[in-house]
Amino acid sequence: MSGERGSLSRRAVLTTMGALPVLAATTSALGTSRAAAATAAAPVVLDASARRQTIRGFGGMTHTAWIGDLTAAQRETAFGTGEGRLGFSVLRIPVPENTADWSRDVATARRAIELGATVIASPWNPPARMVETFVRGSQTNARRLRYDMYGAYAQHLNDFNTFLRNNGVTLYGISVQNEPDYAHDWTWWTPTEMVRFLRENAGSIGTRVIAPESFQYLKNMSDPILNDPAALANVDIIGAHLYGTSFANFPYPLFKQKGAGKELWMTEVYYPNSSDSADLWPQALDVGEHIHRAMVDAEFQAYIWWYIRRSYGPMREDGQISKRGANMAHFARFVRPGYVRLQATANPASNVYVSAYRGGNSMVVVAINKGTSAVSQQFTLANSTASSVSSWLTDASRNVAPQGTTGVSNGSFTVTLPARSVKTFVTA
Repeated sequence: MSGERGSLSRRAVLTTMGALPVLAATTSALGTSRAAAATAAAPVVLDASARRQTIRGFGGMTHTAWIGDLTAAQRETAFGTGEGRLGFSVLRIPVPENTADWSRDVATARRAIELGATVIASPWNPPARMVETFVRGSQTNARRLRYDMYGAYAQHLNDFNTFLRNNGVTLYGISVQNEPDYAHDWTWWTPTEMVRFLRENAGSIGTRVIAPESFQYLKNMSDPILNDPAALANVDIIGAHLYGTSFANFPYPLFKQKGAGKELWMTEVYYPNSSDSADLWPQALDVGEHIHRAMVDAEFQAYIWWYIRRSYGPMREDGQISKRGANMAHFARFVRPGYVRLQATANPASNVYVSAYRGGNSMVVVAINKGTSAVSQQFTLANSTASSVSSWLTDASRNVAPQGTTGVSNGSFTVTLPARSVKTFVTA
């Protein structure tokens, strides 16, 4: 495994699925010819009493063995919440198969926790002694966990959890397997094998258990878990990746039906691709829309990027926040763990996407305008006593730039959403 998820083979697979649209990086002629006047949109109604899912956070992955660790300064940028920071509140790290490598990601994990983040971990492979090869289609050296090693593997995950706890890192949860259904370069699991492990062995793991982390949120991996009471009892978080997943497949009715008491996390993605610079504009707005749909359509409780620091990621290799990262920061800095998403008008105008959240007495609204014209947007706050809103803006030339305050009158306020921009509002 080269350590780069954006390999040609993976990109080729996802492109075939129609998952990686390439958008123009420059402003279109249409955008330069339109009048500057803002178009009026339908009012957005926010109901502070209409609660949806509880948010656990937004974040990304570090993998020291593959691309090196974050520097001390980069940790502050990633997990700090002030101006010029990403505000990440979740860190994902690997579970190395060899115990000698367990300390590699501890320094970043420890600092992330000190800055208020939670940490989860995912394995790519069990220890070599627990693995056997088998023939899977044309793959003659496919790997799987030996059936007589399920108990030992659960102990391996438990031992990693204990090691981290003894080194100042308390895991929020640990996964059974990263992408068990796209495992050409790591360890395969069938749905039946995953259910068996959860039923018989996962109950002994001393932290929250995450499964199945399907690479494309394929429900054939998670449906059997939800439909098996014994397996479901031993899993705490249904985890999914969104590589090539269409927006139409974001909702999960079976989870709504049977997932009471469980959490639903999006534990890995890059979007829309790993080939373009994260600073392309307006392409970076795709990230904002993707997060919006993950929160509103899928009702995920967490959204976790692949590598935090990468040319296509939220942090550039020089440690500066990218345009994609700025889109993430509009959520991560202001929608903190424990906030609750509120019912709101999600699509008040073409290319405009709105989501709302509440933490304590404060409401947070993230509004994305992917259109080439400015939009005059009214927000009506039901069951709220807000008197003003502060706002932050990202557009072609600014990154999460403070925009001052706007008054709230009779429970509503009207603002301009500039063309091709994302704006976050926080009430007071």
